[in-house]
Amino acid sequence: MLFGPHETNLGRGRALSERHVAYYARRAAGGCGIVVPETASVHGSDWPYERAPLAADCGPGWVDVVAACRPHGALVLASLGHAGAQGTSAHAQTALWAPSAVPDVVAREVPVAMEQADVEALVAGFADAARVAVAADVDGVEVDAGARSLLRQFASGLTNSRTDGYGTDRLRLLREVLAAVRAELGPARVLALRLSCDEEAPWAGITVSVAVQHVRELAPLVDLLVVVRGGGLAPSACRPDGSTPPGFNADLTRAVRAAAGGTPVVLQGSVVDVAAAQWALDDGVADAVEMTRAQIADADLVRKARAGVPVRPCTLCNQACQVRDVRNPLVSCVADPSSGHESEQPIELPDGAGRRITVVGGGPAGLEAARVLATAGADVRLVERSDRLGGALPLVAALPGRARFGDLAAWLAGEVARLGVRVELGAAVETGDVAGADVVATGARARLPGYAVAGDACVLTAADVLAGAVLPPGPVVVHDPAGGPVGVGVAELLAAAGREVALVAPDEVVGVRLGGDLGPANARLAGAGVRREAESVLQTVGDGAAVLADRWAGEQRRVPCAVLVDAGPRLPGAVPPGALVAGDAVAPRTVLEAVLEGRRAAWAVLAAGDP
Repeated sequence: MLFGPHETNLGRGRALSERHVAYYARRAAGGCGIVVPETASVHGSDWPYERAPLAADCGPGWVDVVAACRPHGALVLASLGHAGAQGTSAHAQTALWAPSAVPDVVAREVPVAMEQADVEALVAGFADAARVAVAADVDGVEVDAGARSLLRQFASGLTNSRTDGYGTDRLRLLREVLAAVRAELGPARVLALRLSCDEEAPWAGITVSVAVQHVRELAPLVDLLVVVRGGGLAPSACRPDGSTPPGFNADLTRAVRAAAGGTPVVLQGSVVDVAAAQWALDDGVADAVEMTRAQIADADLVRKARAGVPVRPCTLCNQACQVRDVRNPLVSCVADPSSGHESEQPIELPDGAGRRITVVGGGPAGLEAARVLATAGADVRLVERSDRLGGALPLVAALPGRARFGDLAAWLAGEVARLGVRVELGAAVETGDVAGADVVATGARARLPGYAVAGDACVLTAADVLAGAVLPPGPVVVHDPAGGPVGVGVAELLAAAGREVALVAPDEVVGVRLGGDLGPANARLAGAGVRREAESVLQTVGDGAAVLADRWAGEQRRVPCAVLVDAGPRLPGAVPPGALVAGDAVAPRTVLEAVLEGRRAAWAVLAAGDP
């Protein structure tokens, strides 16, 4: 089991910090076999994001990571790389390095074609970085030739149009790098290679058949091969959200393993369930499995699986664990907000034995509060006015690509049952009950629309649609002022059901808050025939049309509309003053905040002691 390299923003300067150490140590303690810390740049010309580690500064951090992980039996491999043209010049203020002066397809920045001296400096940078890693006593090194790497750019016809020896032989640089790193490692340490084996650009890029040829040449040079997908045109292909089936790289990895000549091969790519990982091993897909996001969601995944304890599920949402962002958020997880914050966590829960505690609200905030309180030994009563637990999670799970939020709801409910929480469903919650509760997590309430409703207009909420409401016939307009996954998902869902759909958003592109899924989501909408009305403000709905105004010019236009689906945000819940409130009752946000605040509320109750 691998915990693969990924951006965390946990560093200080360009070095690994004590937060990194605690983060990786927690996974090692949970049973992970191989820990690969965040990729470190091997040369000062590479500064791909503000808190990107630099190998020259990582020696002390690697020492501490090894010291923290090795007692648990985990190997530590230092990941070394260079982002090349897929980096940014914003931090180093120098031209980006690349095999050829081909503008990056995402940033559009034009790099400089590397001269021979630059190539030699890069190879020397890998050697120097490996030397630092060896001095830190790591168990090996992983060379990054994956989706965002300069080494992949040299290997690809999309980005390498050189006519010298590094163009006529596109693997030459990678072979030189591997040889230089091996010379520093010696035979006793592991040399791993993360290799993009499908750029999803068959007209000129690395395809599966090309990758098989690459593997036959490169596999004898390494001890471990991690198969990934993606490149400049498909940067999210190595880490897609739930719209892509889990384990999507299985067939690719099987083909690579057949060509690897006995070199162990690792399956990577949304492997988030223990059963799926075991199947991949049993069926000969791979020799090992990387489960990075699954272990962000549950650091004790391996230990729990061995003990037969339910594992906290990864939702494959990329909402908190994908942090390559100008805001520099710390890596975390909607299911486990303590991920990324290990160095800040108290050692143990306060004792709740003998305490009788009431939680009102059975959504993610209330469930998490009840779970933590019961874990501390408290006698917990959970009151929910509906006939099921989970709050909005089952509704979110009805969206395309969001089914695993239902798994999170089921896990929370299962943990509450396992810990003996007394659950009262369909309870008529009176004002006095809420006021007397220890934790109030009653969710959000409806808001008045910011547009006029005329005539016999049919207006439904996104929650109505996801709960199974029957829509009248005719064209549908989805109003999405929030720019998040709900509006896009509802539009996809209705289009898949054969409805004529228009998606209205005030932003320059619909789904602007989707992050890494923004491009794929817009491609799916276009393929489904959804009419995207960006930079538009909804003014009136009724009489068979929705009246939109251009966000900038104010010009009005009419869009056919038999039913409007409002995917806008709701309002904070109505709760008594002074109540200890969590989740959407505070302010409607994401599952991350709901779970986090439910946990914080439980800690606050426990820390307060008996009233």
